[in-house]
Amino acid sequence: METIEKGTLYLVSTPIGNLADISYRAVHILKNVDLIAAEDTRTSGVLLRHYEIKTHMTSYHSYNLKKETVKLVQKLSEGLSVALISDAGTPCLSDPGFNLVEACVANAIPVVPIPGASALLAGLTASGLPVHRFVYEGFLPQKKGRKTRLTFLTEEKRTIVLYESPHRIEKTVRELLEYWGDRNVVMARELTKKFEEFYRGTLSSLLEHLQVGKVKGEIVLIVAGK
Repeated sequence: METIEKGTLYLVSTPIGNLADISYRAVHILKNVDLIAAEDTRTSGVLLRHYEIKTHMTSYHSYNLKKETVKLVQKLSEGLSVALISDAGTPCLSDPGFNLVEACVANAIPVVPIPGASALLAGLTASGLPVHRFVYEGFLPQKKGRKTRLTFLTEEKRTIVLYESPHRIEKTVRELLEYWGDRNVVMARELTKKFEEFYRGTLSSLLEHLQVGKVKGEIVLIVAGK
């Protein structure tokens, strides 16, 4: 296995559901760095206990990232090795991390990606919609800028990938139908978990489907381009 380099930030991808979806390299890195910066130490604690990883954790999330970015850059500058992980999947994709990576690059601190699970790619590749060109939008703005973004994407010809939560999915699908028309769509839910589901249809049929019963689990929406 590789030697852990001091003063290096490792971006470690973690499972999006199934705990087996982690690489040998990722486990090695997490066991041997000096510190793990985790979005939620309670959530990440489940993964770490499963693989008997005893490395000390510190919280790094959207509410403390400004303060913690400064602290982590200082630790890295002093020679400590740090692994950044999110609650699930690849750090920086709709998760905290960009600020830290940006600060490390500005301070000539090495950043090493440890690739792995990603809900974005898992949902997209199994969707059946074109994957050779796509645009990733993450979560749409909740208030300010939402209508502007929806309008802007109306003419997008590439496949569009969105993230959404269960309690907002019906509202979002209704708006997509209103702004974009009745396009083909795939709703990928609970990816890699026991109740994994792919719903394939149109935006109008998906809206009807959502009105029948309550949807659970994190969602990836893959929508056909114009």
